[in-house]
Amino acid sequence: MRIQLLALLILILPCALTTDAQQHQPLFSHHLLPVPAKLEFRTGRLAIKRSLTVAVKGYQDERLVNNIWRAVKRLEGRTELELPRIFESDAAKASLLIECQGAGATIPSLGEDESYTLEVSDTQALLRAPTVVGALRGLETFLQLLESDREGYFIPAVSIQDQPRFRWRGLMIDAARHYQPLEVIRRNLDAMAAVKLNVFHWHLTDDQGFRVESKKYPKLYSMGSDGLYYTQDEIRSVIAYARERGIRVVPEFDMPGHATSWAVGHPELASAPGPYKIERQAGIFDPTLDPTREEVYQLLDGLLGEMAELFPDEYIHIGGDENEGKQWDRNPQIQAFMKKQGIKDNHSLQAYFTLRLVRILKNRGKKVMGWDEILHPDLPKDIVVHSWRGPQSLAEAAKKGYSGVLSNGYYIDLMYPASKHYLVDPIPAESTLTEQQAAFILGGEATMWSEYVSPETIDSRIWPRTAAIAERLWSPRTVNDVDDMYRRLDRVSIQLEELGLTHERNTAVLLRRLARSPEVEPLKTLISVIEPVKQYNRGKMHPTTMLAPLTSLVDAARADPVVARNFAAMADGLLADAPRFQNNREELRHLLTCWRDVWPAMEVLIARSAMLRESEPLAKELSELGAAGLEALSYLSSGTSPTKEWREARMALLARAARPRAAVEFAIIPTIRQLILAAAEMSQLKAESAQEWQRRVKMMARENEDKRTK
Repeated sequence: MRIQLLALLILILPCALTTDAQQHQPLFSHHLLPVPAKLEFRTGRLAIKRSLTVAVKGYQDERLVNNIWRAVKRLEGRTELELPRIFESDAAKASLLIECQGAGATIPSLGEDESYTLEVSDTQALLRAPTVVGALRGLETFLQLLESDREGYFIPAVSIQDQPRFRWRGLMIDAARHYQPLEVIRRNLDAMAAVKLNVFHWHLTDDQGFRVESKKYPKLYSMGSDGLYYTQDEIRSVIAYARERGIRVVPEFDMPGHATSWAVGHPELASAPGPYKIERQAGIFDPTLDPTREEVYQLLDGLLGEMAELFPDEYIHIGGDENEGKQWDRNPQIQAFMKKQGIKDNHSLQAYFTLRLVRILKNRGKKVMGWDEILHPDLPKDIVVHSWRGPQSLAEAAKKGYSGVLSNGYYIDLMYPASKHYLVDPIPAESTLTEQQAAFILGGEATMWSEYVSPETIDSRIWPRTAAIAERLWSPRTVNDVDDMYRRLDRVSIQLEELGLTHERNTAVLLRRLARSPEVEPLKTLISVIEPVKQYNRGKMHPTTMLAPLTSLVDAARADPVVARNFAAMADGLLADAPRFQNNREELRHLLTCWRDVWPAMEVLIARSAMLRESEPLAKELSELGAAGLEALSYLSSGTSPTKEWREARMALLARAARPRAAVEFAIIPTIRQLILAAAEMSQLKAESAQEWQRRVKMMARENEDKRTK
């Protein structure tokens, strides 16, 4: 009866939403993300009613109290219950009892104890933590445990002992290329706390902008920011906001390369004469600070001293990446300096520059963090190497005694699916590092470079995929089931909306704008099966400047679209049912029919919106792909084999449709290919076992998917 009901629901839902109901999950299955270190569900449940009360035992401060009431407000939003706003004086009677041993670090720091335990019975939830930050992490788990059924809302009985696997779990937001207003920063800090990330890496300077106020050197931001910068009071407010949520703030001032915005107001800092202007394009540019001039270090000493007082974290990120040294090579004075000092190459000259910065920051009580390129034998061991080159690079640094943080594999701006990020580990299972060497791997950071994001679209590029990275950095390595991650990620994505994130809702806003109409169902169908091109191919296909509005079809498209993912799961279920091919057949037929029929409706939208003209070939190809999928489904259902000519024609269609258009590509191509190949192999099904046939078809599909993601 339940299967019949699901099938009926799928048939009446709009095309872009049809696959959400096909994941036949059991009535109760936890949705915790990240998964705790130790988790044991028990018999029983704690009812969540209007009478729910909270008590605090032991240490409490304003930070803990504020977070408790924020958690209660979020609980109200999920239940429609109006809950008490006063603490229960009798701890034994409280529905939720929080026992906190102490404040922890005054300023969130590396090594903060974030552990907690949570015991839930029929009568009470008991959250214990050694620090306030540990209690905050436990509160997030408590919220994620909320379930409901016909009887009401409840927290299942459970025993949890939890602590993070890695100490450094970050999100970098690049506010230099595209400035991000304070509301964007704040809502993303809330989301970070919800999935237990603890480092906000704030990329504040680059060729396209110098985004922080300096009272000592006002030309830096006044001439290098287009007026889009953070005042020091605003920065203090962000630091306080992050601290309240147990999150560190690590600023980045990128140098000696990526320095165009520095040179706009201070051309004397650069390695070639000015004048300079703010860079409007994406890419790697020549302007580089001159490491041979004492005036440069005098300004950096003053600026970094000012920033060291502003940012309380013990680390300051100095960038150090992608310096091609072209200005150094062309500057006779720099070449003469290198010869006099016995500096053999540009890498060694950058090490000289970095060592000067290390000394400046050490005098200010700070430690240096920088990208891979800063690593050099002359540097002290207390720097942190931020690896964009990969786990192997990170491991080599660890073997030399340097602490490191991994971002390679977590570049969320590259538009890869959550599954690809999820399977990247700072310390892979095959790692040869000793236990002592592995201790130098501090963790990882998701990196949101902002060449192609605006305040309107940035959330959709960060979330929900970053939650999968958060689990990789918090949970044990053995928590690595991709399908289960996606099951939980879909729930978490919805919960993140309550924090003000726009990753889900703004898609509809963009579609209405593109269509110039509230009637967007055909466009919604198209957008549900396409995704932005991977890596940095968007810049080649859809060139834009930093002043572009970013409101095209590619900006509405999302990485890792859920409909395409669920379509693949349904097709797997169908092919696993060989030779009957009954599983999910009607659901697939309905979805493919929607795709086949999309073109006439899209043609109407395109006729009245110039912004949609680039979608025309995509809409036509989606219709063709839907028709091809229906044909393949018909062959499978009837048990008949198509002609060789049919297969060749459909494979040619796939090859044509696989070419990116308008900086987007179809996410459904591998699954359509899988159905076509399966239909073409029908004659083999009669000659071999169904199991062997399924294995061979899946192998071909995997090969095709590997080619696509590469």
